[in-house]
Amino acid sequence: MAQTTPQASDELLAPLGSSLELCYQTFGDASDEPLLLVMGLGGPMTWWPTAFCEQLAERGFYVVRYDNRDTGRSTRIRQRVGRSAIVRAFLGLPVAAPYGMGDLADDAFGLLDHLGLASAHVAGISMGGMIVQTMALAHPERVRSMTSIMSTTGRRTVGWQHPSLIPVLLGSAGPDEDGYVANSLKVWRLIGSPGYPSPEEMLRARASETYRRGVSASGVLRQMLAVLTQPDRTEALRSLRVPTTVVHGMADKMVHVSGGRATAAAVPGSELVLIGGMGHDTPEELWPRLIDAIRRNADRA
Repeated sequence: MAQTTPQASDELLAPLGSSLELCYQTFGDASDEPLLLVMGLGGPMTWWPTAFCEQLAERGFYVVRYDNRDTGRSTRIRQRVGRSAIVRAFLGLPVAAPYGMGDLADDAFGLLDHLGLASAHVAGISMGGMIVQTMALAHPERVRSMTSIMSTTGRRTVGWQHPSLIPVLLGSAGPDEDGYVANSLKVWRLIGSPGYPSPEEMLRARASETYRRGVSASGVLRQMLAVLTQPDRTEALRSLRVPTTVVHGMADKMVHVSGGRATAAAVPGSELVLIGGMGHDTPEELWPRLIDAIRRNADRA
């Protein structure tokens, strides 16, 4: 019998409180094990590719992907962050951030509440890894397993960015779709996987889709400030007993591999998966390894 493609919902909105809505989508059977996918800085839920989500659903997961606040079709926060605040935070100087990593974790729990899910497996990329770590520390009873991908502990001496990236990350993408696409190509050429280069047509298509779903330069700065002002979770992670797998690329310029090593070293009993030639993206050639890592970790729960 031919295998059918897992059912995908429409893009839906989850109201969280009076002023915040998260856009989300589900894949697979709601009776399967719930898996929440959390994307990183400036990335909408579609950076978890549809085919990737379908393959996870085929492995027994009820997959939920969503736009973080200030991303895609979720609510934009109305508070301006200047580039000077980013520079101050990067230097370790005190800065008042519109929201922090705990707020982003609370958003994720709010989405689980909306879906009637008492707990879920969680997997996060980059800033999403920071969010799922924060979730596991805040409410470990709600996190069945945690997969932290290309992320870090919040300690400034690990998981650093290559200095060459800073001007590009703070640069303007231009006022229109063409400018956004051109800037995206520049960024992904710098941070993508040198061992698994993505075709330019795929990068262009993803950038155009991202732009058309809604981009917010000010939202990226607010998220960046949340990352730069996050606490060091290292000592707290040592108390974690949630089944944990850490995945990191050996060629990651956005979050140095030391961030993944430090995360795995901090969480007792965690599995560390290091991938040569992998940068700060998820090329299709690596999907089987990523899906296997998430499934294997969930099976430990």
